[in-house]
Amino acid sequence: MLLPRVLTAAVGIPLLLWLAHAGGLTFAVFVTGISALCCYEYALALRLGGRPVQFLSTVVVGTALAACAALSGPLGPTLAAGVAFVALVEMAAKVHSLDRAALTLFGALFAGWMPAHLALIRDLRPHGEAFLALTFVSVWCMDTAAYFVGHAVGAHALAPVLSPKKTWEGAFGGFAAALAVCAAFSHFFLRGALSLPWALGLGALIGFTGQASDLAESMVKRDAGVKDSGALLPGHGGVFDRFDSFILCAPAVYYALCLKP
Repeated sequence: MLLPRVLTAAVGIPLLLWLAHAGGLTFAVFVTGISALCCYEYALALRLGGRPVQFLSTVVVGTALAACAALSGPLGPTLAAGVAFVALVEMAAKVHSLDRAALTLFGALFAGWMPAHLALIRDLRPHGEAFLALTFVSVWCMDTAAYFVGHAVGAHALAPVLSPKKTWEGAFGGFAAALAVCAAFSHFFLRGALSLPWALGLGALIGFTGQASDLAESMVKRDAGVKDSGALLPGHGGVFDRFDSFILCAPAVYYALCLKP
């Protein structure tokens, strides 16, 4: 299982970094596409699990919200139109379900709008590319450290209902890795733009929200009764699985950086 993960990462990481370096419309379209796939896999997981969801509405509204974030579109009117669209579709159904409408709107926001904040991080001036690289590398190192530390010394379950294999020891290892990466970026790549206290604060934020985000996506899959959101990425499952750590993390990093003096 480890080899397919490594091979996929060996191809995917350089491609992702190239897209992040390109920035602009190229990266915005990429992020919108990732969000659309996340919405699709979210809706598919719920449907396979017998949970009520407006499949097409989830993808359409989620993609529209992601595009607004990535391309600086009119978020307010788009969100209002999305809510109205979901309500009208539910009203037209033979059997009405508030659960279906709620799960549809949650999916559009959770799987669509939230991860699209990656494009907003990239657009921050003048260090957007470096801040985006910091976010990516921190999350990747956090996930890797949590995996290996958990397998090596993990003994206490972190969230046995949501993700039985995750441990507190692994979580602390991942948290420490996020702190270390952000401190390194502060010293080597963002000297003068990101002080060490701010870097450690970002590291703590990424270490917490990244792992909480992973568990939140696991909650969706657990409720739907599926193991992986898809099989598009060998060794990683679906796109929703691969970008799960960014769902809560990307907005947290973006708004924290917006507050930085």
